[in-house]
Amino acid sequence: MSSVPPDRLRSLVDHMLGALDAQLDGRALARTAFLSRFHFDRLVADGLGESPAAFRRRLLLERAAWDLLRGERVTDVGLTAGYASTEAFSRAFARAFAAPPSRFARSRQDFRLQARNGVHFHPPAGLLVPGDERSDPMDVTERLLEHDHWHTTRLIDQAAALTDEQLDREIRPDHQVLSFDGAEPTARLMLDRLVWTKEVWVAAMDGTDMPQPGGDRTVAGLRRRFSTAGPAFLAVAERVRARGAWDDAFVDALCDPPQSFTFGAVIAHVVTFSAHRRQVLVGALEELGVGEPATNCPIEWERLRSVERALPAERLRGTA
Repeated sequence: MSSVPPDRLRSLVDHMLGALDAQLDGRALARTAFLSRFHFDRLVADGLGESPAAFRRRLLLERAAWDLLRGERVTDVGLTAGYASTEAFSRAFARAFAAPPSRFARSRQDFRLQARNGVHFHPPAGLLVPGDERSDPMDVTERLLEHDHWHTTRLIDQAAALTDEQLDREIRPDHQVLSFDGAEPTARLMLDRLVWTKEVWVAAMDGTDMPQPGGDRTVAGLRRRFSTAGPAFLAVAERVRARGAWDDAFVDALCDPPQSFTFGAVIAHVVTFSAHRRQVLVGALEELGVGEPATNCPIEWERLRSVERALPAERLRGTA
């Protein structure tokens, strides 16, 4: 089992990918990661089960195999892979793939070599890196819900920098997401709708008392309300996912007339319109003077989360 944190290992792998075509010796490659040769080699070997040199060699051969399958010439592929002669490349390739380059090009077999770490060349110039091990595989719904919760929390926190006048300024006079929710012209009302939507639908899906309208709309009140409604919504979604109950339906008797909804449709509804509201709110907060509102992009959020997780290891790097 690797003792290297996943985000730290990913950083080391990225360094090696960036230097894949550079003719760097082990010491120079380690310097690109600000590590000694000994420490770099030990971390990579512990995390990947391969030395940096073996890992780089395998990636170059996998890329070479992909190039051959695309019809590239053996001579050109060998030079690109860093071999001084076609003969040297052919010997190395045949040892790895149990077939000479010319025959492999006609075989249409997989260009990936067996590797326990699961890290492989990914066309045209990247890597395929397996995710963290999970006892229960994550689906895209989980990722969307996590990002929605994080982003809403951050936007409420960032709104604390605004004055009451700014929060109540009609910065989007005609803004209305859903007709039955009413207009949302101010940052305060946009935030309130983000929280209120989850409060209402959690009550509907859990069969509990509906919240009373007109809840506390101060930033402190919104934060307090969301600290209850946000985790409750995540918990409902997790129970639905665990049961595979996306298509199970419930009847909301408070609708006039009563209506039935599936759990899956409701969760998709909330996340969809929450994303829209959050994107509008990002622009509103920026216009009101919040310097860098929290990103509404899941890709950027995941990268930020990865950096935040890696910070302790980075701080310790100087003492390694």
